[in-house]
Amino acid sequence: MVLVTGGAGFIGSHLCRRLIEAGHEVLCVDNFFTGERANVEGLFGNTRFELIRHDVTFPLYVEVDEIYNLACPASPVHYQFDPVQTTKVSVHGAINLLGLAKRVKARILQASTSEVYGDPGVHPQPESYWGHVNPIGPRACYDEGKRCAETLFFDYHRQHALPIKVARIFNTYGPYMRPDDGRVVSNFIVQALRGEPITLYGDGQQTRSFCYVSDLVEGLVRLMESPPEVTGPINLGNPVEFTMRELAELVLQITGSKSAMVFRPLPQDDPRQRQPDIRLAKATLDWAPTVPLEEGLKPTIAYFDALLAGRLTAV
Repeated sequence: MVLVTGGAGFIGSHLCRRLIEAGHEVLCVDNFFTGERANVEGLFGNTRFELIRHDVTFPLYVEVDEIYNLACPASPVHYQFDPVQTTKVSVHGAINLLGLAKRVKARILQASTSEVYGDPGVHPQPESYWGHVNPIGPRACYDEGKRCAETLFFDYHRQHALPIKVARIFNTYGPYMRPDDGRVVSNFIVQALRGEPITLYGDGQQTRSFCYVSDLVEGLVRLMESPPEVTGPINLGNPVEFTMRELAELVLQITGSKSAMVFRPLPQDDPRQRQPDIRLAKATLDWAPTVPLEEGLKPTIAYFDALLAGRLTAV
């Protein structure tokens, strides 16, 4: 049995489907703060799939063999809505799930984030870089919460010989993103489809590297299945870098939208550059992303088009 916390979320729902397709029994746990039942309702008739509504800041008593901990709001709009709870999910959630893993002797994977690097002073970012994070800023509830979760994972590994895996996930996109999550890909697509102005911050020259969700899930599964000595942290993301303006132009091109671009002040502590160094993932997991941004945007745009028009069916 594989436990996926945050399993009804964007990445979690894709991971649940991938694990079911591979023949696993999957226990999906979500409190539905940002996750949606609709994301996994296509699995409800499968006898190898279970769904539990639960908040990981409280202990969970189940019998499982592997744990993927994806429980945490990942977009600034949602993690800044209740910053104290965001920190609790990362820290208390990690403690509870590590305790569960220790009790049932399960292998456990932490979905960490590129945000542990903050506004980086090193580019691209290797796993050896310790980061440049504002510990008291509006993003700290997420950034520092994830950094503390990594600390807990490695302390459990050293103190209790717990088999751990830590993945640092860079910007991921694809179907089942929320239209209101505030992340740049979903923002641009929804604005373009609605004919609203495309909102860029600063001068639009800050960069991100976008990884399609199927590539990311493949990396997570390979990390979980890797030998015990492979603990991570390991960067998982697409190293091809785009400016925000380039992304906006590509979305406009694919959607055929006539939306104009408007510019707003850059939010506090917003990273200027974000690009993963994935040499470790290539060497250790034989993993690298295969889906170019333009190809990944097409099904993502089709998903949002169907969602906004009310034409979605369960997958």
